[in-house]
Amino acid sequence: MEEILQDNIKLEAIVAWLQEKKAENIRIYEVAGKTDYTDVIVVCEGSADLHNKAIAQHVIDMAKANHLNVLSKEGVEVGQWILIDIGDIVVHIFLPQTRDFYKIDELFEKVKNRDVNEEMQ
Repeated sequence: MEEILQDNIKLEAIVAWLQEKKAENIRIYEVAGKTDYTDVIVVCEGSADLHNKAIAQHVIDMAKANHLNVLSKEGVEVGQWILIDIGDIVVHIFLPQTRDFYKIDELFEKVKNRDVNEEMQ
């Protein structure tokens, strides 16, 4: 039970860090038991590659400041699709057109997901 609580606090913190840098269209996919590599996938987008880089750097910096292990990061140099692996949570930051092209959300459409934007209304 304590581990689940810790995971929820970590997820809430990561979403807050994304929102601080104005990430948009944030979706949360709970994939525990459906994948071997993570429990939660967070997908969001920024308005430009520079915006995505800023979002990613903020998440990385805040994760490290809060003693979370950033296991891997990919695409930070380019900014079209950035992946940040924080163990049981993986964050994908896309340009809108890249997100549409790869249809990442459709990959998880059958998995329970939450729309952060709707929850905040």
